[in-house]
Amino acid sequence: MQSKTGYFSFIRDNAPFLATGALLSFLSSFGQTFFISVFGGEIRADYGLSNGDWGLIYMIGTGASAVVMVFAGGLADRLRVRQLGITVVLLLGLSCILMAVNPWAAALPVIVFLLRFFGQGMTSHVATVAMARWFIAARGRALAVAAMGFMLGEAALPLIMVWIKTRIDWHLIWVGCALFCLAMAPVLLWLLRLERTPQSVAATEQSTGLWGRHWTRSEALRTPLFWAMAPAVMSFSGFGTAFWFHQVHFAEIKGWSHLALVSVFPLGTATLLASTIFFGWAVDRLGAVRLLPVYLLPLVLAFILHWYAPSLIWTAIAVILMGMAGGGQATLLNACWAEFFGTRHLGAIKASAAALMVLGSAIGPGLSGFLIDQGIGFEVQMLGYAASFAIAALLLLYPVAVMRRSAAAA
Repeated sequence: MQSKTGYFSFIRDNAPFLATGALLSFLSSFGQTFFISVFGGEIRADYGLSNGDWGLIYMIGTGASAVVMVFAGGLADRLRVRQLGITVVLLLGLSCILMAVNPWAAALPVIVFLLRFFGQGMTSHVATVAMARWFIAARGRALAVAAMGFMLGEAALPLIMVWIKTRIDWHLIWVGCALFCLAMAPVLLWLLRLERTPQSVAATEQSTGLWGRHWTRSEALRTPLFWAMAPAVMSFSGFGTAFWFHQVHFAEIKGWSHLALVSVFPLGTATLLASTIFFGWAVDRLGAVRLLPVYLLPLVLAFILHWYAPSLIWTAIAVILMGMAGGGQATLLNACWAEFFGTRHLGAIKASAAALMVLGSAIGPGLSGFLIDQGIGFEVQMLGYAASFAIAALLLLYPVAVMRRSAAAA
C-alpha cells in the first residue's frame, strides 16, 4: 500500500528519515563542484594557477577520492547512518577549515581530496544508500525527497556565495561552512535518535535483484551490465562537472558577468526539482530500468545549446534541460543498483558506482582545463560532450534488455 501513498502523506509519515537524507544531501554541497567552482577565480589568483593548473589539481584530488571511495563506501553496509553520517559531516567541516587557512598551492590536491571525498563522495553516498535500503516500495520517492537537499544547495548556494564574496574575504566563507557542518551534527543525531527502518519496509526485509538474488560487489563488477551503466554515470558527472567547474571562464568567453550567469542556475534547479519528483513517482510506478534510455537525451541538446549560446537566454534553456536530466540521474541510477543487485550488499556496490561518478568528475575538469590551455575553446568542447551523452544513452539499452530477460525467467 505504501507505493499508493501520496507524496505529502509519505513525507509526513517518514519525516525524520527523509529529512536525514535531505540534510546529508544538502551538506554534500560543500564538496560539490558547483560550490567549489564559485571560488575558482579567487583560488587561481591567490595561488597563481592557470585554468589547466587548477583543473589538474582538481583532477588529482578528485581522482584520489574516487579510489578511496571503492574501499570506504562499504562502511555503509556495516555502520548505522547515525554513526557514519555524523562522522563524515564532522570531517567535511574540518576539510572546509583547511581550505580556509591553507597558504600553499602544493596542499590544494590534498584539500580538494578531502572536500570531494567527505562531501561529494561519502556524505551523498550515505544519504542515497540509506534511502535505497530503508525504502523499497517507495524507493523512488524517497530518493527524490533526499535529492531535494542537493537541489536546494545547487539553487541557492552559488548565487549566495557569489554575492557574499563581494563583501567578505572568501576564506571566511569556508570558515562559515565548517561551522554550519558542526551545527548540523547534533541535528542529525536528533533526527536519528530512534534510528530504525521506516514504515515502508519491515525491519528484516531485504529486496533481491536480478534472478531473485543478492549480488555481491565482485559479482556485480563481473557483469557487462554494470559497465554498460558506467558511461552514463561518468559522462554526466564528468562533463556536467566541467561546465560548473569552469563557469567563471565560460562567463568570460561569452562576455557575461559571473553573477549574470549564476542568476540563471536556479531555473535549472527548479526544473531539477520538478524532474526529480516526476522520476521519483515514475520509478515507483514503472520501475527505474524502463526509464534509463531516455533520461540522458536532454543533455545532448543542452550542451549543443551551450556551444551555440549567443545570449544568456540560450544558456538558460540549456541549464533547464540539464535540470530535466538531473532528476533522472538523482533517482534512476540509485534505484537501479538496488533493482539489479538487491540491497544486502548495496553499500559496497554503490560505492563502486560512486567511485566511477567521482572519477568522472575528476576527469572532466582536468581534461577540459588541459584543452583550454591547448587552445581548444571550452564552448567547442561542448559538442564533444553532447556526443558522449548520446553514446551513453544508447548503451543503456543493454540493462533494459537484461532486466526483461530476468523478468521473463521469473
